[in-house]
Amino acid sequence: MKKIVLAIGLFAFLANGMQAEDHVMAATKKAEVREVPATLNLSLAQAQDYAVETNRSLRNASLAVQKVYAQRWQTIASMLPSADLSWGYTSMMGYKMNFGGMPIEMPDNGTLGVTAAVGINGQAIVGALLNNVAIDMQKLNLQQSEDNLRANVKTSYASVLVLQNVVTLLESSLANIERMAEMTQRSVEVGAAEQTTADLIQVRVNTLKNNINANLRSTQLALNALKVLLDVPAETELVLTSTLEDFLSAEAVLALLGNDFILENNLNYQLLEKNVELAKKNVHMAGWAYGPTVALAYQYSKKDYFGEKEGFNMTPPNAVSLNISVPLWSSGKRAAGVVEKKIALEEARNTFAETANNLGIQNEQLRYNLQNGYETYMNEKDNMEVTQRVFESTTNKFNQGAASNLDLVNASNDLITAQSSYVQAVLTLVNAQVELEKFLNL
Repeated sequence: MKKIVLAIGLFAFLANGMQAEDHVMAATKKAEVREVPATLNLSLAQAQDYAVETNRSLRNASLAVQKVYAQRWQTIASMLPSADLSWGYTSMMGYKMNFGGMPIEMPDNGTLGVTAAVGINGQAIVGALLNNVAIDMQKLNLQQSEDNLRANVKTSYASVLVLQNVVTLLESSLANIERMAEMTQRSVEVGAAEQTTADLIQVRVNTLKNNINANLRSTQLALNALKVLLDVPAETELVLTSTLEDFLSAEAVLALLGNDFILENNLNYQLLEKNVELAKKNVHMAGWAYGPTVALAYQYSKKDYFGEKEGFNMTPPNAVSLNISVPLWSSGKRAAGVVEKKIALEEARNTFAETANNLGIQNEQLRYNLQNGYETYMNEKDNMEVTQRVFESTTNKFNQGAASNLDLVNASNDLITAQSSYVQAVLTLVNAQVELEKFLNL
């Protein structure tokens, strides 16, 4: 009967373990299998939310939080009572022990044992508190990972929009140049213009085509980078519904600059604060190396003999033990450990104080970068619009014979330069916005 009960218990334990493992595997498989539509229409906010839900790197950061929760429970469980069940079978193979000239039979026997124990010391308690701090730090790391992901999505999103905008502008300029090249070639054919003029204009046509192709390739690279952040297949078509004006407006910049800097809201400040708290608890944990360890145990043992006579049984059925151990001497090892943790605490405090002082300066610098980036963006935007008008005016004058081919080439070069500067200004402004948003924990 005992064998049957033990077998049933063992089977139930294994069945529960296998069922739990099946649940984990099913949940993992469900997380991996995700249907992605062929076309995704996303605004900037939708793209950021989508990335937070699907990005695997962020999912790993979330799993790291769950991992430290499991580690904390392991630490707590080590201080709680534990019980073990054992069963053993022994056969003496018919051996008889000679005890004072009297043979004593040694029949086959089975032993059932149950052991319950609990042990606790100061280091285990402080270890549980350390796990609580580790959980808080992992949560802050998760928040930082999410903020970085949203920032990267915003930068990639803006890169795609600005490159698409530049391609549109270049295609418009190319259409004008191609019409001019066609008109000039006809003038050459009737003897009203020189072939050199037509060749120079054709060079500008080819230059614009090369620039368009280069920007199209850059646009595709930016789209691919955005797809990686969104964790979607390469064949998925992304349709971006937001415009540059949605987050490059003066209102958006002023609203961001209007947010006050609260030191305690900064994630780096919070992490360093937790690091100091962790260092303090490490000092306490090292000090508890001098503390006692208390262990309490209970053991039940039952031996059954399977022969006709009971054998020589000296096993007590019940036993209780209490053990208290106090460290006495370790040749200075424990003292050196305490000194080491105190030095680490002082280092953490110095880093924390230095960072707290520098964060105020960083706040001023990031606000300056945003203001300067917006002013530069507005100037480059105006420059591009002016050079676009100059190019169109020069084109019309060239058609009417009031401008030379050199004037046309210079106007074309100025337009390409202005467009390139505009792209750089937009990306600089977006990066300035992103950095200040992360800094303010918005």
